[in-house]
Amino acid sequence: MEKRTDSNTPTIEALREERDALKRENAELILKLKWFEEQLRLGKERQFGVSSEKTNSVQLTLSLFNEAESDANPQAPEPTVETITYKRKKKQGQRQEKLENLPVEVVNYTLSEHEQTCTCCGGDLHDMSTEIREELKIIPPQVKVIRHVRHTYACRHCERQATQTPIITAPAPKAVFPKSLASPSAMAYIMCQKYLDAQPLYRQEQQLKRLGVALSRQTMANWMIYGASHWLQLIYDRMKAKLVKQDLLHADETTLQVLKEPERPATSKSYLWLYRTGHLGPPIVLYDYQTTRASKHPARFLADFKGYLHVDGYAGYHALQSITLVGCWAHARRKFSEAIKALPDSAKDSVVLAKEGLAYCNNLFKIEQNLKKSNASDEERYQTRLKQSKVIVEAFSAWLKKQTPRVLPKSALGKAIHYCRTQWEKLIVFLQDGRLEMDNNRAERSIKPFVMGRKNWLFSNTPRGAVASSTIYSLIETAKENGLIPFQYLSYLFEQLPNLEDQTNETLDKLLPWSSSLPENCKLSSQQS
Repeated sequence: MEKRTDSNTPTIEALREERDALKRENAELILKLKWFEEQLRLGKERQFGVSSEKTNSVQLTLSLFNEAESDANPQAPEPTVETITYKRKKKQGQRQEKLENLPVEVVNYTLSEHEQTCTCCGGDLHDMSTEIREELKIIPPQVKVIRHVRHTYACRHCERQATQTPIITAPAPKAVFPKSLASPSAMAYIMCQKYLDAQPLYRQEQQLKRLGVALSRQTMANWMIYGASHWLQLIYDRMKAKLVKQDLLHADETTLQVLKEPERPATSKSYLWLYRTGHLGPPIVLYDYQTTRASKHPARFLADFKGYLHVDGYAGYHALQSITLVGCWAHARRKFSEAIKALPDSAKDSVVLAKEGLAYCNNLFKIEQNLKKSNASDEERYQTRLKQSKVIVEAFSAWLKKQTPRVLPKSALGKAIHYCRTQWEKLIVFLQDGRLEMDNNRAERSIKPFVMGRKNWLFSNTPRGAVASSTIYSLIETAKENGLIPFQYLSYLFEQLPNLEDQTNETLDKLLPWSSSLPENCKLSSQQS
């Protein structure tokens, strides 16, 4: 007799399907849990950990170039790095070297003539020795009014006898901002306070009020926008013309909030793009404000550039024409470092794949450090990379392909491997030319002052203000890169530019930050730099 089953009773096949579905769901939940645990550890590390990416020299667990694999012992402890410490003897006269560039005011303490008498015998005293004490005197900012009075002259004889009387007015420098209280030094000071020392305008307003000056932040903002658009933009354009003629450049970008952009909410993200020269040619650092992160912006800015461009992994640079992109190994190393930090405590002391990936990167950077220490030429760097770095790069490529199917794609390690594989064609470009750098740290260092300043002044009010900010930042950072004192340099520009008879390329080039025509007071001394 055939056994019947109730229609409401699940069949064995249905139970198996339900079991398999629960297993898959459980596996997915476990993966999600591990991912969230990784993010939690990374978040704690970013908030409380050390921000430096320096790592100890990590040895590869798998020998890269030694064929005697049979000698390997996975249980053997990793060799430690011996740290040698020593005490450096203090250089004699070090204090004098620090003070030699400061003006000196001498105060003599002497006895009056009637006091220069011996208390014992009444004889005259002579100057036997001196005792010298040095101290620093700090003079706080002072504000004073400069009243420019132009005298006009006429001839009394012609006034009486001639039909026309010649009138001559004494020459005077033109104002940097007509019909305002702005002077070259005041405009330069406000710019440096905000963009060099990260002092927002409302704090400057309070500071000036304590000095007895009622100067509103709106007035100071007008000064900066006028100074940037009428005068500094001339120098900016000349620097851009010089920049795009270079063979090697670096680029990066960061966010910027602009409140009053047309047809955009105040919370929209805008971007400040950075373009700068490499270690060749005069140091030039330019910022470019744009509303989006679209690839059309670097394509337009670098339309006349043809050469190598160091970038990070952002895909917006891929559309650039006639430009060879150079990948950043510092980003690759950083991702493996984050993967190590995302590991649970139980796996910290074990040899993990993330440490192997980090070791490849560290070995490449070690070669670059040795080249830098030896002051290697571009050709020597190129040959060394072909002999030493290329072997490591090829081994790393094979390692990445091998590990890809063995790791979870969404894990921190999986993302590190994925980054290297997708960026590989750009990462290996540094082997083509000894002038190229392995990373884009030069651009990251140049964009950091803006990022730090943004934490204080938070946003720009209008697009005009954002453009002015990018121009002023460009002049200040380029001045710093060329060993200038930004305040003195900007003051000099605001004195010279309004009084240039012809604003030709030749006259403007004499005012560029690397020009030999700049006065000495604009330049940092060797002790200050």
